[in-house]
Amino acid sequence: MKHRLLYIPIALLFMLSFLDCAKKGTPSGGPRDIIPPVIVRSSPENYSINFTGNEIEIRFDEYIKLKDLDKQLIISPPMKFAPIITPLSTSKTLKIKLLDTLKPNTTYSFNFGKSIMDNNEANEFEYFKYVFSTGSYIDSLKLSGKVMDAQLIAPEIPTTVMLYEANETFKDSLIYSEKPTYITVTTDSTGTFELTNLKEGKYLLLALKDKNNDYIFQPKNDKIGFVKELISVPSDSIYSMTLFKETPDYKFARPSQIGKNHIVFGYEGRADLNIELLSEVPQDYVSTTFKDEKKDTLHYWFKPALKTDSLIFKVANGNRIDTAIVRMRELYKDSLKISAIKTGTLKLKDTFKLSSNTPLVSFDVEKFQVMAKDSSLVETTIKLNKKYNWAEVYFPKQEDKSYALKLYPGALTDFFEKTNDTLQFNVNTRPASDYGTINLTLVNVNRFPIIVQMVDSKYNVVAEEFLTENKNVFFDELSPAKYFLRIIYDDNQNGRWDTGSFLNRLQPEKIIYYPKQIEVRANWSLNETFTLK
Repeated sequence: MKHRLLYIPIALLFMLSFLDCAKKGTPSGGPRDIIPPVIVRSSPENYSINFTGNEIEIRFDEYIKLKDLDKQLIISPPMKFAPIITPLSTSKTLKIKLLDTLKPNTTYSFNFGKSIMDNNEANEFEYFKYVFSTGSYIDSLKLSGKVMDAQLIAPEIPTTVMLYEANETFKDSLIYSEKPTYITVTTDSTGTFELTNLKEGKYLLLALKDKNNDYIFQPKNDKIGFVKELISVPSDSIYSMTLFKETPDYKFARPSQIGKNHIVFGYEGRADLNIELLSEVPQDYVSTTFKDEKKDTLHYWFKPALKTDSLIFKVANGNRIDTAIVRMRELYKDSLKISAIKTGTLKLKDTFKLSSNTPLVSFDVEKFQVMAKDSSLVETTIKLNKKYNWAEVYFPKQEDKSYALKLYPGALTDFFEKTNDTLQFNVNTRPASDYGTINLTLVNVNRFPIIVQMVDSKYNVVAEEFLTENKNVFFDELSPAKYFLRIIYDDNQNGRWDTGSFLNRLQPEKIIYYPKQIEVRANWSLNETFTLK
């Protein structure tokens, strides 16, 4: 009996071991931390006055880390030498070591954006701003407004908004070399902004889509928007600015020889170059030019080939005249090459275009043949586009058809009296049911002429019409996709959108977008009313 009683505690311990095994598992750890870090102490305190030091410490209640500080941190006014900000990894203390000499009687602000977060759960301490003044008070005036983009339906994010103090040393050219007095950025697609901790005074207000993030306007890379007149702070006004990319001023680039009979003249800005050779050449010397479709380049061709060390040219663009010397080299002569600008699918209203690497001077229409799929010949018209060196082939097209375009030897002749070999290109059209149409009614257009455009999601123009009076606009053969619809007030009546100029205080021509994106579907007709405001 005693031996049996000894087995009872052993059996109980054995059973308890099974129960303990059943309860094993990973602890839940409690609810997820969603609380951002909290500041427990700052030295000096935030919004301190009479600041004279060069170090700032901000202590948090937990370990923090910094993310994308170079993109998120906005220091206003900007500093010539960027401060050293730590931690580089994690710490409970954020330290700012100032390397710049601070201006007297100036309020500084450090807006950290979304760069501060806790180390474990990455909870953001959003838009923390540390402010101090080297004077006896904190500047507290504000200014707000909105930034738009002249060509886009919404401005790019972020856009920098800047104030230059219009003091006795101020001049417009400062924006090309000096950092502004105050800065902030837009944070969402609405383009709204607020400048804070400003002091009373007169300012130049402008916005930059600043590619280099250096707060200095570089026209070749940056977009700019501005308020035409100087503004006063304090102000109850809500300011609006429109970003645009300036057309660079005309600048002539040194020409170069790229073929035995071929020289290229490069330039920046808008130009209509007139090239005149000043060097002595044989009596039978002739030349011709055409523009490059994609680059700011004029192609200059000449014959016969010259054996000389250099050629001297006079290059005129309106009243601007430059003299250029081209060093000549022994290079190979170019041979005629013909290619199609676009093959595959053509729309019924498209023109089939052929380009050539050498200047085209004539054609023989009898040696062009367009044949439909049923072997019937299609009547063809040919034109030479001397501006861009194209041969344009016009022929009536029917929907859902295939066409073979054949060039027999001698169809095209170039500047050097060379002709093409036999060439063939295949194109086709799609059925009308593959496309959509839109019929547009315009309301409240307050002046003419205007340009009505449909652009794709990358803002490439897919259809446009120039109007000198109000009438319905009909776009057909639209491929199924989502489009933006816009009108341009063509105030200088040159048939294109024109940008602005900061130094001339000229705003870009106004573009107004239809308020929503339009979806075009196959075999579908849309009727839309565009009411302008």
